Amino acid sequence: MQVNGEQVTLDTPVSVADYLESHGYRAERVAVELDGAIVPREKRADVMLTDQSVMEIVQFVQGG
Repeated sequence: MQVNGEQVTLDTPVSVADYLESHGYRAERVAVELDGAIVPREKRADVMLTDQSVMEIVQFVQGG
């Protein structure tokens, strides 16, 4: 699968929510696009990633 332009190998099937948690992302501070469509927060636990998935994760940061 591809995450933010880099190839990633999945050892086991994983949901978007589990992937975010296991890679240190704060779920409330990111937006996720999977295969060209935004994944709503409430659906992340139900959406499974595959070896063919293309996911973009955008983190929101504060600053000024």
